[in-house]
Amino acid sequence: MGTDGRGRTGPEDESDVLGAGFAGQRMLVLPRPVLNEALSRPVTSELLVTDCGYFPHAERHGRERHDPIEQAVVLICVRGRGWCRTDGSDFDIRAGEVAVLPAGHPHAYGADPDDPWTLWWLHTAGRAVPSLVEVIGASAKAPVRVPADAHGIALLAAEVVAWMERDTTPSSLVASSGAAWHLLTLLASSRSVRDGAETLVERAAEHLRTNISARTSVSELASTAGLSESYFAALFRRRMGVPVQTYQTQVRMGRARELLATTERSVAEVSTECGYDDPWYFSRQFRRVHGTSPSVYRKQLRS
Repeated sequence: MGTDGRGRTGPEDESDVLGAGFAGQRMLVLPRPVLNEALSRPVTSELLVTDCGYFPHAERHGRERHDPIEQAVVLICVRGRGWCRTDGSDFDIRAGEVAVLPAGHPHAYGADPDDPWTLWWLHTAGRAVPSLVEVIGASAKAPVRVPADAHGIALLAAEVVAWMERDTTPSSLVASSGAAWHLLTLLASSRSVRDGAETLVERAAEHLRTNISARTSVSELASTAGLSESYFAALFRRRMGVPVQTYQTQVRMGRARELLATTERSVAEVSTECGYDDPWYFSRQFRRVHGTSPSVYRKQLRS
């Protein structure tokens, strides 16, 4: 054992510091022949869980890899604290946070010596993994994510481990891949970072979703967030993938589809509830998005 520059106990070689293990630990590693075969099959060739586990109160746990590995590593801290090191920088990992360490980069990680983490973890390989990591927004320079639904992500990790514990048949590997895919896409859809800017965007998007009929301009959202209009608009587009007004239209059209499908309200009433004072303008917007008018859309659903 050695001590890193932050006064933390860390491993000196490539092996896990497990000792006799941790009470209640679970750890699964696919035999490499099984792994190689799975990576040649449909579905698991896109995403395969190669290793996974659960370490409760993992005192003195750590790992250091000087030589990069081909799998992305996902560390889900549910209690206590830990840390990771990538690209020459150290990052704290607190309860409710997730570190995603991209493949191909040397890294190290370990439990906090004073408050050791309880950890769900998995390694993933496959053609889709680099794109998923990119969508999550994780990188060697910024590996730690703060998900909105940390509990849901931990439950999916537990599902991954349960399937891997069952057996290594193709069907079980597909099931574990499905749970891992859900985990990573949930992490991507709810990601945030510790600077408060993206949290402000999340709140603005939630405001648009819960106040569909309200007139809300980009400048109003920006002023509420305490940001300039141009900076807020750029931040919103980067986080949500579309401009503010496009996102608002998507939300409104989603509500319009629901009302047309489930109620007998007139097009004018649907228009008003979805934030459009002019039914003709609403109909033009609806046709632009759906390729047909609201009335025809309703008839098609019920025919």
